Amino acid sequence: MLKRGMRPVHPGEILRGLFMEEYKLTITKTAAQLGVSRKQLSEVVNSNASISPEMALRLEKVFKVEADFWLRLQAKYDLLTLQQSGKLDKLKPYTGKKPAAGKPSSTC
Repeated sequence: MLKRGMRPVHPGEILRGLFMEEYKLTITKTAAQLGVSRKQLSEVVNSNASISPEMALRLEKVFKVEADFWLRLQAKYDLLTLQQSGKLDKLKPYTGKKPAAGKPSSTC
């Protein structure tokens, strides 16, 4: 688990730092290469939008880094951000009885 105070890293920051800056690519040039709008890429790179499955596949084709990598980064970022937000801190584990084995559930 992430220690309090440490900031999760958005995958857009990784895209910007390890790919765009490394290859000296601008937002405009990268967006054109990916086939997306400059605005769309800018939102991802500036951590204002998530990496969607479609964007992950575009990144895979252009930078040869598996889409799974981008999606795992996004999922981890989302989870850590939510954990740090405190929104779910008041939730408690369910303490009721489990249904008997073999009995059909009435919630279907």
